[in-house]
Amino acid sequence: MEKSSVRFALSAGVLSAAVLSAALGPEAARAQEALPDIEIAASSPIQRRAPSTERPASAETRGALPIVADQFATVTLVDSDEIRRSGGATLGDLLFDKPGVTGSSFAPGAASRPIVRGLDAHRVRIQENGLASSGVSELGEDHGVPLDPLAADRIEVVRGPATLRWGSQAIGGVVDAANNRIPEALPCRGDERLPGPCTRLETRSAVSTVDAGLEQAALVDVGQGNFALHADAHGRRASDYAIPAYPYLSPTDPAPLVFGRQPNSYMRSGGWSAGGSYVFDRGFFGASVTQFESTYRIPGMDATESRTRIQLRQTKVAVKGEYRPPASFIEAIRLWAGATDYKHNEVAFEGGFEGIQQTFTNQEQEARLEAQLAPFDLSFAKLTTALGVQGAHRRLTSPGVESALFDPTDSRSIAFYLFNEFQLTNSLRLQLAGRIENVETTGQTPDLFVDPTTSFKYDRHFTPKSLAIGLLQDLPFDTVGSVTAQHVERAPRGPELFSHGVHEATGTFDIGNPLLGIEAADSVEVGLRRAKGPFRFEATFFYTHFDGFIYRRLSGETCDEDFDSCSPAGGGGALNQALYSQRDATFRGGEFQSQWDALPLAGGILGVENKFDVVRATFADGTNVPRIPPVRLGGGVFWRDSNWLARVSYLHAFPQNNIATIAETPTKGYNLLKAEVSYKVALPKGEFPAREMTVGIVGDNLLNADIRNSVSYKKDEVPMPGANVRLFANFVF
Repeated sequence: MEKSSVRFALSAGVLSAAVLSAALGPEAARAQEALPDIEIAASSPIQRRAPSTERPASAETRGALPIVADQFATVTLVDSDEIRRSGGATLGDLLFDKPGVTGSSFAPGAASRPIVRGLDAHRVRIQENGLASSGVSELGEDHGVPLDPLAADRIEVVRGPATLRWGSQAIGGVVDAANNRIPEALPCRGDERLPGPCTRLETRSAVSTVDAGLEQAALVDVGQGNFALHADAHGRRASDYAIPAYPYLSPTDPAPLVFGRQPNSYMRSGGWSAGGSYVFDRGFFGASVTQFESTYRIPGMDATESRTRIQLRQTKVAVKGEYRPPASFIEAIRLWAGATDYKHNEVAFEGGFEGIQQTFTNQEQEARLEAQLAPFDLSFAKLTTALGVQGAHRRLTSPGVESALFDPTDSRSIAFYLFNEFQLTNSLRLQLAGRIENVETTGQTPDLFVDPTTSFKYDRHFTPKSLAIGLLQDLPFDTVGSVTAQHVERAPRGPELFSHGVHEATGTFDIGNPLLGIEAADSVEVGLRRAKGPFRFEATFFYTHFDGFIYRRLSGETCDEDFDSCSPAGGGGALNQALYSQRDATFRGGEFQSQWDALPLAGGILGVENKFDVVRATFADGTNVPRIPPVRLGGGVFWRDSNWLARVSYLHAFPQNNIATIAETPTKGYNLLKAEVSYKVALPKGEFPAREMTVGIVGDNLLNADIRNSVSYKKDEVPMPGANVRLFANFVF
């Protein structure tokens, strides 16, 4: 999005909220300000009060490790304060150094998708407010997620039984971005009620040095009577980012060149949203419209020569509601529905032609309805049940100048899920969850290895079945132990079945397998957590065995624009041949993080913290699964009081030598040093226009290390950004 468009979008968001505020008028009946005991954004259908997105700023909470103890499996939580301080342009950037999570960093700052315990793409669902993000980021590492953390209030990475609520395409986990685009309650709750509308305006701004980056967002919430309205607009821009000097070989010139910046890595993005809800005593119902645009370049030698860039645009309509009927046996009925129109063009200079080389589109609709039943006393436990139905339709296309990556594919699914939670004692809970789906995927593809000129149409039907069981036990010293076991099945997606052509931006010739079967994963996770007291920690160990693990395998051959051109490596083709294959695989590993408030100092708290994660993934024959994160170990010190937070952290990634046998290279280790200082204060009423201010400075990769991400396809060509200083300011009016 151009600079003028971003400015217009920001101004339009603020203006629209002001017009809505004036139109509501000063008098209307008050609705219930909050929906007690139930929060629709919680990860499990069995809902108690979820962690608040706005924690009070105190010496005990500000900067504290956000451990969620009351869950059957690990939940990684990034609250609003941390999102503002971290400032990642993508979800992958934001979650890069969280235990058990990293980012793909194909194009840092533009197309970095979260990777959870070594799993990505079709095994990690990315969603906003409970609905799929509905882009095509899982189809290629160059595809950005159409969701900017700049507009988010909370990010959760959910693993374990709770993921069955959203689908079998979440074996690795669910990354959920929550915001207030569909308000669930009136704004300004807890504030003094004044005559006329209640209005809350927030601005979020930052600049960064590594890429001359600039980001800006404005969010407005208006409440009057039974109506709550929201509008927001955001935009960011970044130039080619700075890197440590390193040899860079031009495809047309074998002489080594040295760059101070990563060529072809700039980006522009922006978007807006408007929504509103009717809030009443027994619930709410609301809708929103959101638009997101982004233009970003793809770094790398070939992409730089061809000036490859991606231009994407997404429009999304969403509906959400909750009703708590007076019937004693139903506690709540909840609804989510959405429709998305997504399109991106891959633009490059190829064969003397500057223009669109390939286009991806996704028209997707999704709806989910669930009911939570009132607790029922059994002879041995108190039972709470939630059940739901979910339906989805998705149509994908990928036309290109040379050929389509795949012909149009259609996928339809209907699923039913059930959660039962047994309160066995005051300290012991048992959860049983199940899900069954019916999936139909249609498409066509030639038999490339026999007769590429003959195309066959396929109509594949799958019935994935999933089951999970979990135990949650309160233990002494405010600790909580959990054990979960799952059997999750996943149907292959259309591109995995029917791909048969050039994917320009990734530089691959993808070949699907229309005979792929269901992928099944059996998992066990054991966890121990402590979220209270001066010493807080979380330790998790997991083991997952895949029966028929589906992955994209580089064959070692190269191709040009068609299958007949494919030849062994070194044959001169510009594209790497990538085959969708299926083999048994095993993933095992663990994560640990802790924080200790060591001693009081200067009116605040001085403490230490550390983190560790490891994942090891092998196929049944002992060879390595490709693109797995390295072992990482880190720690740091912090000081905080009710206003100030100062922190220095250090993360060491060990070399990754457990690599695939074909077309993958070892990755050296790296050291990542970060430091931050921020100040948050509630401003006196009447003396300042703003009610709250947060400002700070954050340093990232302060050692200016040459960092290569082992999960990136372009790690040998594209290092991650060098040393960066970021200044940010957040105001609430």
